[in-house]
Amino acid sequence: MKLQLKNPIVFFDLETTGTDIINDRIVEIAYHKVYPNGREETKTIRINPGIPIPPGATAIHGISDADVAECPTFKELAKEIARDIEGCDLGGYNSNRFDVPLLAEELLRAGVDIDLMKRKMVDVQVIFHKMEQRTLSAAYKFYCNKELTDAHSAEADTIATYEVLQAQLDRYPELKNDIEFLAQFTAYTNNADFAGRIIFDEKGEEVFNFGKYKGRKVSEVLSSDTGYYGWMMNSDFSLHTKKVLTAIKLRNFNK
Repeated sequence: MKLQLKNPIVFFDLETTGTDIINDRIVEIAYHKVYPNGREETKTIRINPGIPIPPGATAIHGISDADVAECPTFKELAKEIARDIEGCDLGGYNSNRFDVPLLAEELLRAGVDIDLMKRKMVDVQVIFHKMEQRTLSAAYKFYCNKELTDAHSAEADTIATYEVLQAQLDRYPELKNDIEFLAQFTAYTNNADFAGRIIFDEKGEEVFNFGKYKGRKVSEVLSSDTGYYGWMMNSDFSLHTKKVLTAIKLRNFNK
């Protein structure tokens, strides 16, 4: 089923040095951009992460330190990547929990501040897990009747993810062919930050989603425990979490 799009959507996949969205880095990004008129284009970029790629990561995606030694850094590519996804919705496989948060972290680290939280994000893995409970390779076989022969190649995974979503729309009539619906359907929580440390409650107000203040309004905690902001800013939280926390603090200060 052809996607009904109001905005272009970029299906993307990252190969990385590991699975820690704060400390790990991107070594390859591939994206498949689909326009409302049906035009499609694909791009794959290798990136020098600036840190060693662990052997365990290389064993998964096949990218070694030597492969990226002469490649540009993410900081050198950040503005190009930001331009490519500007005004686009985002799609991926496990992207809401990993790819989008890590991409946001890399962009902030490079000094490129684009608000990805405003984008509609469709996580094809969530649809699959809610419907069938399998991996991407199994999803590709199940929905498309094809073998994913080049799994853990970012480009192959990206295009397979796009094809799986189209097949899911064909298979499940209860899924609306609408990116806003799919974004809501695949959201884990109503996050205020990508890491899910701060979420919105039923009234649309930010509350902490961890620690001793879990469930408490962020604005109230920052007022009652004046040292908590400093502790979070100096601790190992993601840059995007700190950005959201600072915005709440400044908003309250301006009030």
